[in-house]
Amino acid sequence: MDFIKRVLSTVTGIFVFLIICFFGLILLGALFGSSGDDVVKVKANSVLELKLDFPINDYAGKTEFSDYPFLNENKKNGLFNIIDAINYAATDNKIKGISIDNNFIDAGISQTKALRGTLLDFKKSGKFVVAYADIYTQKDYYLSSVADTIFINPVGAMEFKGLSSERLYFKDFQEKTGFKMEVIRLGKYKSAVEPFIANTMSDDNREQITVYLNSLWGQMKQDISESRNISVERLNNIADSLLARNPNLAKSSHLIDKFGYHDEYVNSMKYALGVDVKKDLNIISIADYAEHAALKINNYSKNKIAVIYAEGDIIYGEGDIGSVGQGTMNESLTKARNDDKIKAVVLRINSPGGSALASELIWREIELTKLIKPVIVSMGDLAASGGYYIACNADRIIAEPTTITGSIGVFGMLPNGKDLADNMGINAEQVVTNQNAVTYSFFEPLNDTQREFIKEGILDIYHLFSTRVAQGRNLTREQVENIAQGRVWTGIDAVNNGLVDELGGLDLALKYAAEAAAINEYQVREFPVYEKDLDKMLEKFGITKTKETILKEELGEENYNILKEIKSMSEKKGIQLMFPFSTHIK
Repeated sequence: MDFIKRVLSTVTGIFVFLIICFFGLILLGALFGSSGDDVVKVKANSVLELKLDFPINDYAGKTEFSDYPFLNENKKNGLFNIIDAINYAATDNKIKGISIDNNFIDAGISQTKALRGTLLDFKKSGKFVVAYADIYTQKDYYLSSVADTIFINPVGAMEFKGLSSERLYFKDFQEKTGFKMEVIRLGKYKSAVEPFIANTMSDDNREQITVYLNSLWGQMKQDISESRNISVERLNNIADSLLARNPNLAKSSHLIDKFGYHDEYVNSMKYALGVDVKKDLNIISIADYAEHAALKINNYSKNKIAVIYAEGDIIYGEGDIGSVGQGTMNESLTKARNDDKIKAVVLRINSPGGSALASELIWREIELTKLIKPVIVSMGDLAASGGYYIACNADRIIAEPTTITGSIGVFGMLPNGKDLADNMGINAEQVVTNQNAVTYSFFEPLNDTQREFIKEGILDIYHLFSTRVAQGRNLTREQVENIAQGRVWTGIDAVNNGLVDELGGLDLALKYAAEAAAINEYQVREFPVYEKDLDKMLEKFGITKTKETILKEELGEENYNILKEIKSMSEKKGIQLMFPFSTHIK
């Protein structure tokens, strides 16, 4: 009897606990899920603080919880929310200027260039832009070089040395551990798998990395040259000789205007605004101001243009923030196609590619959409391999000068643990009914027949990919082959070889979309909308992310990223259309 009482009391306790948690979530949703015009107050004589030390995505994402609508989110800290906010600040009488403060910007080069261009437009309003940092990374300085006055801490540091990219190679590591990757690739420049089949960088890979790094660096130098009135040749000399490695050298090289501690920097803004040095300066963060601007910007129109974001690796499946799945993409395209108020579609791509099958399925949905409405592509930092596959049939393709695109090639990769299993005393035995019943086993190396079947599939995908590009871009197969082989190109080069139509940003893509739809005014509607279930909700609250946090703390950020890259490559089973190497540029 006592046992039954204890069981009943335990069950009752669990039930009461779940009810408390449920109503607790409702209370939290009511407290944090509400929004209104009074959420962010902008005071008169304010300075907009541009501190971009959080991960910047093109699209912040809109999430909806069907069972818990109070948890719905529509964040406003994406790249284009920030751009809209800066544009709105130019007309806001309460905002007197922008402070770029100790950034450590977490954005791609093309994203940084887009922000830089927006700041240049902001300066036309007559308002100031100033910058301060204890330490300037190269990307930080690239953004800050638009400022009217650039400050640095007198004992700070600065990077200005040119771009570099480092690649790790694992061939010997595989031999020593017994854990190997079975690799088949098409395209001599398709080097995503090169680290698993070689110990050193191939000449072809080194050539393409050198070309695209020089192109990116050339664009950065040109922009800095125009803003700082320093010749490109002089900037190269500064980089080669490290003539900006400390504040004194940076100032004498005219990259920096003033030395100062942060309080002196703030006081200089107070002086410019006529604020008493003893009073606080009214500062509003870009994250808060973007929320405020989103509520204030009124561009209602009965005509809509859908902007559909494809950001992250392309996967076969539903997709989520940070990944592109045919599920959410095709649902978004279908909604845009069937909505009479939506007159055109802009596909914003920032993806290194991924699943060949998912890329083809998205391509098909774009093809169906094109029959009804114009489709314009805007490329961000990356639109390579599978990312280019889903772009190639658009009516027009717009890329940033610093976009990395192309990579028309295919690879297949499967993990193999035969030697590792042998070393650990593990043996796998198979029983089959037919000769090819075992097409793949983690515990056995690929035999010639299996390898031939996989190669046949890769050849088919490569042929299809090349055909899609040739038809979409009105090129011959020979022309495609000359720019394919997995080679990557910057936006500038892609315009010259026919992969891209024109250089520009999302604003230019929207302009062409409006023209193609024959509308003069429009309102942007963003997709995808990500639907969440309870499991995703728990992940959102951090319950399933503790392992990642622990690994980062124990290994450090750089070692964790290496581990994550190895794990990611080992999970890419089957045929892939993937950007050929890590995009971490220093």
